[in-house]
Formats: sequence, C-alpha cells, structure tokens
Amino acid sequence: MTPNRKTFRPVARRCASAVAGALLAGLTLVAAPAHGAERLPAPSPFDFSACPAIDELPAGADPGTWRCEVMHATGHLRLGAVDEPLTEPMKIAFAEGRVGGVFRQVFGEMTAAPIRVGGTPLTLTPQYGGYSDFLSDDTRRGEFDITFAIGSAHGSPAVPSPGCSVGSHEDAVHLVLKDTDPTRVITKDPLVVAFGAQDTSFAAPGTRGCGPLRRVLDRALGLPSAAGSNAFDMDVTVGIRPYIQVGSVE
Repeated sequence: MTPNRKTFRPVARRCASAVAGALLAGLTLVAAPAHGAERLPAPSPFDFSACPAIDELPAGADPGTWRCEVMHATGHLRLGAVDEPLTEPMKIAFAEGRVGGVFRQVFGEMTAAPIRVGGTPLTLTPQYGGYSDFLSDDTRRGEFDITFAIGSAHGSPAVPSPGCSVGSHEDAVHLVLKDTDPTRVITKDPLVVAFGAQDTSFAAPGTRGCGPLRRVLDRALGLPSAAGSNAFDMDVTVGIRPYIQVGSVE
C-alpha cells in the first residue's frame, strides 16, 4: 500500500444496482476467533528508513537530541460488525524531540496489510487519518486518527471503487489509547520496548467515497457504529534510535 506521510502539529488535539445485489449475496459476516486470543509474534527488524528526513524536522530542531520511533502493532479489531485479528503488524514511524523546550513530533509513515473481513469478499487496510499525538501522560498512551481503505480479497471481484474507505481525514476513527500492559524493555542496545494498549470507547463512522455501494457496505460492515460498540486492542513493540543513528536497519 502507499505509505501515508504528514507532519505533526505541536502536541495538541486538532491537536442499489446489480453489482450491489451481487455484493449482498457474499456479505454474510461470521463469528471471529475469541477476542484477546492473539498474541504478539516475535518482533521483526525495525525499518528506520521510514523516519522523517532531517530536513522535515521543525525549524530549530537539533537532530542530536531527537530520536525516531518505529512501532509494530498487532492485536484485534472490533469495528461495527467486523471482529478480526490483526496478525500482520501495523507499522508506524515518527520523530520526536524538543524545540525551545517544547515537545514536538513529526509523523513519518504508516503501513499495514489488508485485514480480511470473514465471510465477505472485503478487506480493510488501516491508514493514517491525518492526526497523531504519541506523547504519553497519566490519562492515555497516545492518540491518533485512522481510516480503513476498503478493498477486495485476492481472487474476489473488485467491488469497491478506489478511494472507498471507512472514514476520511475529515471524519476519521479517533483512537485514544489506554495502557493494558505496562512498558517493558526488550533490549537496551538497541533500545526496544513493548507494551499493550487499547481503546474501547471510540465511534466508527460510515463508509466514504464508495458511490452507489455505500449503503450496501455500511449495512454489511455494521456502520456507523456508536461509541462503546467498538474496540481496538494492540500489542506493541517499539524500536527507538537517536537521530544520529538513523539510516541503518537492525
């Protein structure tokens, strides 16, 4: 998939037809594996080439004091009628540091594999929704916006149109992640940490950019879905490297 790249703001919250009939015939959602049954696989190497370039850091940023973090997250997604494991990691890269004593972040890239929606020909691919704040505090691990590109599984009819997605940059899924497992150090050199996080209170918007199939897809996916009816659980590992070391791969 095409990576998403966007620069952070300073930390703050922003800071029907015959085709439809054929689609409905294949959109019977089935039960997914028991929630919470999946665990994080052994970490794969962290690709620091996705870090923002030095010239993308804020004016006045000293690369000698900044670092890049690359997150790998698996887990489980419950979104409307969708209830599926994330067995392939979402990968998110971003830079962080201070300018004039003020904490700043710059988003790099987010990539993810398509999630097959059981019982349907559909896939959902997580994509960056245009906002993020990974500064942890006493109330949450971090926040970010996410959308899901709707596609079709290999060998299935290409039903959704390009640009068809759950949510958009104007109306994304807004996650406020809370800790479920405390941070633990996996290795000190290079520094790799792990933690668990989840959000069970977000609302999920309906589909966007799907043309005449919008109502069909909304009905099949159970969207929009009110706050409290959805959950995103994540098992996360993070590779952390000073900016002066960015450029090689573990």
